[in-house]
Amino acid sequence: MAEHRARRALAVLSRVVLLAALCAAIYAGTREAARRLFFENPDYTLKTIEFQTDGSLQREQILNAADLHEGQNIFRVNLARVHDLIEQLPQTDEVEVVRNLPSEIDIRVVERKPVAWITTEKEISDPFASDSAFLVDARGVLMKEKKLLPEYLGLPVIVGCSSESLEVGKVVESPEAKTALELLRLSARSFLQMRFQIREIDASESYRLLVTDKNHSRVTFGYNDLETQLRRLEQFLVYCDDSKQELATLNLLVQRNIPVTFAPRAATVINDTIEPALEPRIMKAIPVHPSESRPPPSKARINSKPPLRAIPIQRQKTD
Repeated sequence: MAEHRARRALAVLSRVVLLAALCAAIYAGTREAARRLFFENPDYTLKTIEFQTDGSLQREQILNAADLHEGQNIFRVNLARVHDLIEQLPQTDEVEVVRNLPSEIDIRVVERKPVAWITTEKEISDPFASDSAFLVDARGVLMKEKKLLPEYLGLPVIVGCSSESLEVGKVVESPEAKTALELLRLSARSFLQMRFQIREIDASESYRLLVTDKNHSRVTFGYNDLETQLRRLEQFLVYCDDSKQELATLNLLVQRNIPVTFAPRAATVINDTIEPALEPRIMKAIPVHPSESRPPPSKARINSKPPLRAIPIQRQKTD
């Protein structure tokens, strides 16, 4: 009985060993075949890397970030790793990496669209030349572009964010910066987009945002209920258009009896800068008779008219 059990155990063990050997042989054969057919096959050498973007990212910048280059085997490229490395760039919003056999990889990047400049400084004249100015998208992600496009110069500037630690790739966290971005988003969705184009937002105070538009109008916003404040601003702008006036200052922190001033009319400004013209003086000629003590005139002047002398007279003003 014991001998029979030993034989059965030996038979089972033999089958297990045989199956393991067969699996190992299949694995080794498959691996060798894959190595020869795919990983060391020159037909699958990466020859073309197609790159498309809707922004300012450069092809070399993407390839360096992803550690990707032509000449390597296309099956040895880890697409998930390439995707993650490109996605870590601050400018990247969406990324797609596709392997096209036998020798091409396509990369498509959708970049973050900056909506404003942001800085901790109280005033800034040229964001392009300032190291403390960062581009920021609608989600609050900070960026530094290597290639600055001309349209970036026309973006609004958020100044005075002293409580914010500005670093590339970081998302803004201060209430002042978040409220300023929300104000830009809301103003771009309404009538105000054409009538009230924001040029600067001063976020240096913890209780208000001081907003300056392209016409140098200065509007004070509170941090709460921006939509209501924008509706009130829209009403004032409609009134200005109807009365042909320009808004100078407006304080929307006040609920009633809102303080507002209007800019001087252009005709008034022009008239104030022109000095009143002086009344012209007209010279009148009257004849002058020679005195008796003088010698008689020469023959050459006997027939000539008496000399004239000009004396000034004042023109009488007429009503």
